Amino acid sequence: MKKLLISFLIFGLAIQTFAQIKTEQLSEVVIAATNYKYLNKTGIENASVPVSLLEHKVASFDLKNSEYYRDDYDYYEITFYIPEGFILAAYDKNGEIIRTAERFNDVALPKAVITAITKRFPMWVIKKDVYLVSYYDSGKITKKYKITLENGDERLKIKTDAEGNFL
Repeated sequence: MKKLLISFLIFGLAIQTFAQIKTEQLSEVVIAATNYKYLNKTGIENASVPVSLLEHKVASFDLKNSEYYRDDYDYYEITFYIPEGFILAAYDKNGEIIRTAERFNDVALPKAVITAITKRFPMWVIKKDVYLVSYYDSGKITKKYKITLENGDERLKIKTDAEGNFL
């Protein structure tokens, strides 16, 4: 009886191991990065989290499978919104980004901008900021910050680029 019970136990475990080995041929997966130039130029790694998430959404938007796509249009303008801001993106008929206009309110400032402000305005506090980006597929991109500073009752509005240079 003991040998029979042990043999059933071994047989049961052996069947489970054979059941887990199964080979299956999978179909080929093609990954296409149509708007990688946009992501490389906008500098996602330096952006705050909401900005980076919305820029990824804009880059991965599938125009041809969207409800807006029609064969007879040459370009499309689509706006993406989040509570912190928006991106107005223009796509060509192939789904590639032609240009964008981006505006975000009160996002995390880059370290270079913060250090430049604290050096030039040591007793001032950052009250409000606006991040503006203009991207063109020709390679032109501008990133700037409009920042409101406060020191007691005084207010000061300044503009910087992404490297902390004052404009």
